[in-house]
Amino acid sequence: MTLSAARKRYTWRLAVSMAAFLITFAFAEYLIDHRHVVGAGAVALALLPGLSVSAVFWALGRLLVEETDEYRRMLLVRELLFATGITMTVVTVWGFLAEYHIVPPGHAVYPIWLFFFAQGIGGIVNKLTLGDAGC
Repeated sequence: MTLSAARKRYTWRLAVSMAAFLITFAFAEYLIDHRHVVGAGAVALALLPGLSVSAVFWALGRLLVEETDEYRRMLLVRELLFATGITMTVVTVWGFLAEYHIVPPGHAVYPIWLFFFAQGIGGIVNKLTLGDAGC
């Protein structure tokens, strides 16, 4: 199967966003953890990896808008709904457990990785139920 033009643009956007994330995360980890940057500079530096991940979500939204094949779009919507449902359920349950001091508070980055992992599971569910993971 060849990639649609929308999927090619998504792949490019994803690669750029993830490269930006890796670079900004490495810089923030090093500079903030070693106290080379503090105060407002640390806040600005800490925002950069989060904005890079936000660009991934923007790229997913653009793919959803730009994909012209309705069937491929439906597969993506199913993946995203699956990922959102799993992520919101886990975060909500964990939040209530943390509220009552049963578990420690979670780190803010874990739901991001959970979402992407769950999106992959959504692709597997698509493959098992519809016979097509959508690439």
